[in-house]
Amino acid sequence: MFAYIVRRLIGAVVLLFVVTAVTFSIFFLVPRLGGATADDLASRYVGKSAGAEQIHETAVKLGFTDPLYVQYGRFVKGLIVGQEYNYGPATEHCPAPCFGYSFLSQTPVWPDLVSRLPVTASLALGAAVIWLLAGVTTGVISALRRGSVLDRSMMTVALAGVSLPIFFTGLLALSIFSYKLGWTAQGGTNPMDAANPLEWAYDLILPWTTLAFLYAAAYARLTRAGMLETMNEDFVRTARAKGLTERRVIVEHGLRSALTPILTIFGLDLGLLLGGAILTETTFSLPGIGQYAVIALRANDLPKVLGVTLVAAVFIIFANLVVDLLYAVVDPRVRIQ
Repeated sequence: MFAYIVRRLIGAVVLLFVVTAVTFSIFFLVPRLGGATADDLASRYVGKSAGAEQIHETAVKLGFTDPLYVQYGRFVKGLIVGQEYNYGPATEHCPAPCFGYSFLSQTPVWPDLVSRLPVTASLALGAAVIWLLAGVTTGVISALRRGSVLDRSMMTVALAGVSLPIFFTGLLALSIFSYKLGWTAQGGTNPMDAANPLEWAYDLILPWTTLAFLYAAAYARLTRAGMLETMNEDFVRTARAKGLTERRVIVEHGLRSALTPILTIFGLDLGLLLGGAILTETTFSLPGIGQYAVIALRANDLPKVLGVTLVAAVFIIFANLVVDLLYAVVDPRVRIQ
């Protein structure tokens, strides 16, 4: 088990290095391959009235005229120890981990991401608990009642949940439950306050439910398919022949074996949402990382977009690492691989 954990940790470190290289290439190498020059990249950081000489000076100050390997080394160094930006009348310091410095807002990107992370984490983790419990439970019940009216009804609702986009269900839920009935908040939230958790939950109950409806539908269908396949295996029939209770057969033998693909997709989904639930946060006016990314894209603020991309990639890698470790708990056969 220890060797398995060490292998996964080493793999995560290597993958992080690859992610930084790919992210850097997307934002700096690909434009060069498309014919963009250092001055073209620097033109994003100056006003529209700037002349060619001012744009070139900006390119030199930002290091865009240096070789790409030098720029990448500076980029990685900034993530580890921070970076100094000699831009404008004063030198700006971006402390580690430096995910970039926004010259439009004159602030480092990392503190902005940290301030918005609690909102995104609250949304993602709360919705994840709901969709995991609802989706798995629905899938198990549907598989055990295969072909019944209950099974068909659940799968019809699940199909609707998978098919309807979040901006449609979100706006519809806001219109009915918030604006018309007044049962929930109309959007916007603050990070969790230990002194008043009920108000925090009240602000997020509608985004949680709307987001969970989308994901729970997919998990219900996946769980149902896995349970139908698992419950016909020889080891399940053997467990019943030994006289085990049906509840123990379903939970310890059937569901446990069907959890492996569910864990895989859960790690990916949770990692993506922690990197910013763009549509949900925009629909419900939640000041999280997803909304931050939308604002950065509209303003063409490249450092902020780069920072969001890196943070999202780190969350996905971390979530998949946790999933790899949980495999060994759910399926003991993984430990000897």
